[in-house]
Amino acid sequence: MRKIRIFEHISLDGVIEHDKNYTYGGWTAPYRTAEGMAMLLDAYGTGFDLLLGRRTYDEWLGYWPNAGDFPMANGINAATKYVATHRPESLEWGPVKNLSEDIIEELRKLKSTDGHDLVLSGSISLTSLLLDAGLIDEVVLIVYPVLLGRGKRLLSDSFDARELEFVSTLATPTGVLLNTYKHLGSLKK
Repeated sequence: MRKIRIFEHISLDGVIEHDKNYTYGGWTAPYRTAEGMAMLLDAYGTGFDLLLGRRTYDEWLGYWPNAGDFPMANGINAATKYVATHRPESLEWGPVKNLSEDIIEELRKLKSTDGHDLVLSGSISLTSLLLDAGLIDEVVLIVYPVLLGRGKRLLSDSFDARELEFVSTLATPTGVLLNTYKHLGSLKK
């Protein structure tokens, strides 16, 4: 059985946005280290597939296929990309599969098969939807020692409270924390 694991690069105040059009688009760069990359690669595992929203897929298409020959790029490029999109005919970076309109049911079925874990990154709406549906097994937050104030947050405003259980934390020399949590379900009132 596969797991669905969220991986998000996040500021201390919950911002995940770091695309080229964002005011502070390169905010993660000063904190990158070889040690941090090794920790992240270890957390991803030796094989994984990707679960992406269409905007994240398009952003990654503009970078990863031409990123060069190194372990993270090789893993991302080799992964099957499961994409939530209404425009499946324009998916060009593969291996790739379009998710049907019933994303929840399709992912329930996909989770029950053998194969690599699914790594979800970047998609705020997909992240919230799958947490609310109880399909997320693990949340890995790569937390940077920076406060950004504004920008896209990890979860949508309509998100319902969830409970997580601490699993582990690792720290890089630049103060980035790799925090891993198990998803338990709805937060009890």
